[in-house]
Amino acid sequence: MTEHGYTRSQFDNCVYFHKLLDGSFIYLLLYVDNMLIALKGKVEIDRLKAQLRTDFEMKDLREAKKILGMEIQRDRRKGTVCLTQTQYLKKILQRFGVDGKTKPVSTPSTPHFKLSASMSPHTEK
Repeated sequence: MTEHGYTRSQFDNCVYFHKLLDGSFIYLLLYVDNMLIALKGKVEIDRLKAQLRTDFEMKDLREAKKILGMEIQRDRRKGTVCLTQTQYLKKILQRFGVDGKTKPVSTPSTPHFKLSASMSPHTEK
């Protein structure tokens, strides 16, 4: 990707980005055989896909609904994107046999309960 003018993120080696002439950015997230392209404009996304097809065999799954176990929820009207792991959490709860057997609580302890360093253990025992 660096040969195509993309910069690898210093924070995550799976993220590449490229600044476009209008000042916006196109983001390409690569993880093994999964790819996600993020950008406002569809024209640039299509151009990048065409460019990638010349170098790689790839299958276009269209708009992403899920990647790496995370569900992607968009609200185009509000201009928001939300990532959740609801299905993953349900699977974990089911594996440990606690699905459907828990009750939600607003706070796991009383609001006035405060922890301090003096309450921490002072020995290994």
